[in-house]
Amino acid sequence: MNLLLDTHVFLWFVSDHPKLSNHFKDLIEDDDNVSYLSMASLWEMSIKFNLGKLRLDPNYEEFVEREVITSSIKLLRIELEHFKINAALPFHHRDPFDRLIIAQAVVENLPIISVDSAFDKYSVTLIS
Repeated sequence: MNLLLDTHVFLWFVSDHPKLSNHFKDLIEDDDNVSYLSMASLWEMSIKFNLGKLRLDPNYEEFVEREVITSSIKLLRIELEHFKINAALPFHHRDPFDRLIIAQAVVENLPIISVDSAFDKYSVTLIS
């Protein structure tokens, strides 16, 4: 199964955070599944890092390179079709990064792993 990780799920996974459920961890680590991280998540993390709202060791660039590579998570590029869907989404969710992740899930037909209940209001499969 292909899976799209919400930003917080990726961060919890790579830091082995206790908020990450065993169910999520098992899905991400299952060799039969392919986990994707949106480029929108990298954009979100870069902004939060720059604002001092997200601490990454030792810095943003090295953290992303190390964690994406060692976790075997694939990056999902942002395509024009994603923006077309994003522009048509109702405003149940106001976070621009999450809206783009939702649009990518719609276009790519990917279930999203997230604890964000606002995703339920969209026509995506939410694994929560």
